[in-house]
Amino acid sequence: MDSPRKTALVAGALYLLTFVSIPTLALYGPVRDRTYVTGAGPDTAAVVGGVLEVIVAFACVGTAVVLFPVVKRQNEATALGFVGARVLEAAAIIAGVACLLAVVSLRRAGAGIDAVGTGQALVALHDRLFLLGQSLMPVVNALLLGSLLYRSRLVPRALPVLGFFGAPLLAAATIATMAGFIERSSAWAAAAALPIALWELSLGSWLIVKGFKPSAVTAPAESPAP
Repeated sequence: MDSPRKTALVAGALYLLTFVSIPTLALYGPVRDRTYVTGAGPDTAAVVGGVLEVIVAFACVGTAVVLFPVVKRQNEATALGFVGARVLEAAAIIAGVACLLAVVSLRRAGAGIDAVGTGQALVALHDRLFLLGQSLMPVVNALLLGSLLYRSRLVPRALPVLGFFGAPLLAAATIATMAGFIERSSAWAAAAALPIALWELSLGSWLIVKGFKPSAVTAPAESPAP
């Protein structure tokens, strides 16, 4: 198996790995409740959710690092921007996980009713970090990586076009959520996030099944304009 094919396989697998955090929508349910800090019972769900999100954070960085040697041939500055955006996304994810695990620590320490306000503040901080890291940054990622893939034709142009279509929808929904016009868990927010999710899922699946277009990988990089 040649190097471009291996790169495509690894990148595709990492993209699909970013979807392992989907169960956190349910796993984080108990820890978001106001009575969680003062309640009793296992904390396993919250901890598992945190582990899944940390996996996603590392997978995010991995996709950019693995793809960088290939997409930098089209535009190195944009490729570096994609790596930076993925690192920022991963940092926001890990910071959000730390917030929710801090709520778990308050409960285990028996902080009591006086810590309810602190727990809710940490949950609110997680929600804001989610909006920045897992809602806004995917918009930036779709535009940066999508532009590189569209121009290079490493994959069918329909894939990055899907990202271009979804980026403004998700950006608008994220801003509306930040402004308080819609809820993060509303049907509107979910519908706006769907195209970007499909773009990443389709890209990951394509890279695993088909890989990069051989002629695009072997084509010489464009010479800079004089």
